[in-house]
Amino acid sequence: MPPDTGSGRKIEKLGIFAGGGELPKYILAACRAAERDVFVLAFEGQTDPETVKDVPHLWTRFGNIGGALETLKGEGVGEIVLAGAIARPSLLSLKPDAATAKLAARLLKSAFGDDKLLGAVIAELEKMGFKVIGADELLEHLVAIEGPYGVHRPDAQARSDIARGVEVARALGSADVGQSVVVQQGIVLGVEAVEGTDALIARAKNLSREGPGGVLVKLMKPGQDRRADLPSIGPATVAAAGKAGLSGIAVEMGRALVLDGDEIARRADAAGIFVTGIKAQA
Repeated sequence: MPPDTGSGRKIEKLGIFAGGGELPKYILAACRAAERDVFVLAFEGQTDPETVKDVPHLWTRFGNIGGALETLKGEGVGEIVLAGAIARPSLLSLKPDAATAKLAARLLKSAFGDDKLLGAVIAELEKMGFKVIGADELLEHLVAIEGPYGVHRPDAQARSDIARGVEVARALGSADVGQSVVVQQGIVLGVEAVEGTDALIARAKNLSREGPGGVLVKLMKPGQDRRADLPSIGPATVAAAGKAGLSGIAVEMGRALVLDGDEIARRADAAGIFVTGIKAQA
């Protein structure tokens, strides 16, 4: 029987769509601590096998997602969370089964950018009777706070670059392209598209100028459903930023996840860079 929340509402079994990165592991840890039943959908070539070690799961690919959803129903899953980066497959590689072909046809009628596609996915899941929740509902203690993680703070140049980054990230997000931008001394070194944040940081390293390092700014897209692809950073993001010579990272307070704030602060201090939560809403 599902555990009781104390208010009489039963906590449903959670289905986790586990993409790449560390976020699915944090969600699983939170569920273990809460003694919550889970079932994980792991995606071939994208999910870290360590994520699903000793956890009830099913390996699948996008072309079989229709059948995988039927498995979730059979497992008694009531709620679903989307967690971690998942690279969108090409139509040629999809090779859908019959159930997935019908689903894909509905999604592709209106979904183009990642946010629109994920929104369409959420709508379809809810039509099937699942409730989709945000990762931040499970990881409230990891939602970004205002101010620095660690001892370093942005100086005047970095604050100027953050302001420019917010402006560009909003425009980027309005076009449903990406969430992140790197700005150095007022110059936009790169914006995130399909490659993801880590690749953006690596690319910015090769384009950096002399002088103070650039700033990574990562924001929710305007109008984005926070249940889909909430911006997140982890210790690996900080390590990559340090290696790339960036001066720091800025994320939006209350609208991003900071995975392991203590470790992020430690790595930021060691690298001599800042990590900070900012107010960025218009």
